[in-house]
Order: sequence, then C-alpha cells, then structure tokens
Amino acid sequence: MDASVLHLIAAFFIGCIVGLINVLAGGGSFLTLAFLIAIGLPPNVANGTNRVGLVLQNSFASFKFYKLNILKTRFGLAVAIPTLIGALLGSFIAVHIPNELLKKIIAILMVLISLITIYKPERFAKKEPLNKKNWFFILLAFFFIGIYGGFIQAGVGFFIIAASVWGGFSMVEANAIKVFLITLYTILILPIFFISHQVNLLVGIFLGAGSILGAKAAIHLSIKKGDKFIRGVLLVILVFFAIKLMFF
Repeated sequence: MDASVLHLIAAFFIGCIVGLINVLAGGGSFLTLAFLIAIGLPPNVANGTNRVGLVLQNSFASFKFYKLNILKTRFGLAVAIPTLIGALLGSFIAVHIPNELLKKIIAILMVLISLITIYKPERFAKKEPLNKKNWFFILLAFFFIGIYGGFIQAGVGFFIIAASVWGGFSMVEANAIKVFLITLYTILILPIFFISHQVNLLVGIFLGAGSILGAKAAIHLSIKKGDKFIRGVLLVILVFFAIKLMFF
C-alpha cells in the first residue's frame, strides 16, 4: 500500500502522542498498530512498520537519559543479553500463539504484576545488592519479556518497568532502562521484518519523527514530576488497555 500525504501527516501526529505515552509509561504501540491497520496496512506490515518509529523514539530517549545520568547502563547491559535472545525467539516463533488467547493472558498479567508495582514498588525494590538467586529470576524475567517484545511489542514497557523496579530502581530509572532495552532489541530484530517485506519505511519514518517530539516532552515530564506522576500515568494507561484486551 502506498501512503497518501494525509496518512503521512496523520502518522506524524500519532507519533507525537505515542512517543509521549511510550517514553512516559508504555502501551503506545496499541494505538500505533490500530492506526496503521486503520489506514490500510496488513497487520503483519503494521507490526513491522511500528518498529521503525520505536527505533527512532527510543534511541533519542536513551541518549537523553544517558546524558542526564539517569540510565543505569550496567544493569541495562546485563539484562540486555537475555532480552535480545528472547526478542529473536519471539520474532520467529510467537506468531504461532493464538492471538485471542495471548491477549487475555497479557491483560491478566498486566493487572497482577504491574498494579502491585505501581502501588507498592518499594516492596519489590531490593534494598541490598542482588544475590545470585535474585539475578537468576531477573534475567529469566527479561528473557520472557524479550520474547513478548519480539512478538508484538505493544505493552512490553509495563513488564520492563515492573522487572526493573523489582531490581531496585526508581520508576524514572526503570523508564530509562525500558527505552534502552527496546532500542537494542528493536535494532536487532527490525531486519527480520525488512527481509520479510513487512515494513512500510516511509510511514515508519514519519511515525518516528513525530515520536521523537513526544519522547522529548515525556523525558521532561518524567524528570520534573518524578515517580508518583509516572505511577499515576502508568495506572491509567494500564487499566485502559487491560480492559480493552479483556473485552474488545
């Protein structure tokens, strides 16, 4: 499908909104996928095209968080290994999972894991250095997060934030880890979608250009407002998409 000028303009403005949502909390890819399918892209092409915007917005956000000394690169690089392996597997094999069943499972997990983290993150944050047992479960969690991210992406930020908070980081730091990991694994798996002819590059570029502006605003808000603000935004977005997945 060839994108019209109106579609490209709409992609830019959707990108602005999605960049704000994704960097501030997560779940913006639900909106992106719905928009891309609505303008006529097949679902598989929409899934691949979405990754172009993700690379641009998250690369920008990762660099900004790093320059502000918020990104915890040591932890991010450690959990990147299982995340990247999982993302590769997810991009190849997760297409065989029944879509309706997957949506219900993800909705339930979003509520059970993320709501607890939003309300009482200190109960899961480690006050002491992580021991070998805890590291094992954290690395295992990021492996499965990678599989889901490689498969469909939408909503993966919720799980990365939850796992990062469990690792002992604040919501703002977890946000920085989230965009860093998404940048790495999206760069890794994007060629798979290109090779499979499942990317509309022009739409993806306009989507990404808009998402950079949204990401810039989100970084400013997350730093200025802090953990409480992020937890509130995350709660609203989380409940909205969980209800959508369960009933629509």
